[in-house]
Amino acid sequence: MNAPRYTIIPLGDCFREHPRLSGLFMPERTRMLAIFSKNPVTGQVKTRLAKSIGNEKALEVYEILRRHTDSVTALAKAKRVVFYSDFIPASDIFLNEGAEAKLQDGDDLGERMHNAICDMLESGFSHVVLIGTDCPDLNAAIIEDAFSALENHDAVIGPAKDGGFYLIGLKKSCPGLFLQRTWSTCSVLRETIETLEKKGMSYMLLPELQDIDTFEDLKQSRLWNENLSCLYLDEYGVQ
Repeated sequence: MNAPRYTIIPLGDCFREHPRLSGLFMPERTRMLAIFSKNPVTGQVKTRLAKSIGNEKALEVYEILRRHTDSVTALAKAKRVVFYSDFIPASDIFLNEGAEAKLQDGDDLGERMHNAICDMLESGFSHVVLIGTDCPDLNAAIIEDAFSALENHDAVIGPAKDGGFYLIGLKKSCPGLFLQRTWSTCSVLRETIETLEKKGMSYMLLPELQDIDTFEDLKQSRLWNENLSCLYLDEYGVQ
């Protein structure tokens, strides 16, 4: 019986707690952490969330998520590059920490992700991890696990609870993972895994986390209890 080509890391585990990974060391010059960020402009971010709470508050939530992403990625043992959606700003929270800035390139999300990963691989980085800015439970240990997974696997995926993924990492280009696909559906993760298996690529699954795209996502997240419920309780009557 063939051994499975993937490994699942339980939620709460971290790099130091995995004997099979803890002895590994990879210089930062081989690691690239790519961060996809929309430019924080009112009315152009978190549009599904904005349908419930309005454009201004949706922007507030997005800025909280971007600050969280900046704080955890600043701890990563990797070079960081931020791919902005529309323009490279003169200043930004990510750039204050020394990250490189680039523009996303492509007609849809898949093409933009594919082009970004190819760009990083062609620049000489052998382990590329790409994330968004929508996940309040992402932490430095998960990012470290993602890079460590690429030591022994062809790919690493962070599953999102909505059926997509909040993180993907690769050691080589794989156009089939990104091009000519339909995004923002509950089948994205399943189709991604099917593509990897068809191509005979090994992969690791990280803990499942929740992205924030809708008001329901927000209410189920830790941000709601920690930061936001008191701001929206009276206006939206949420209990």
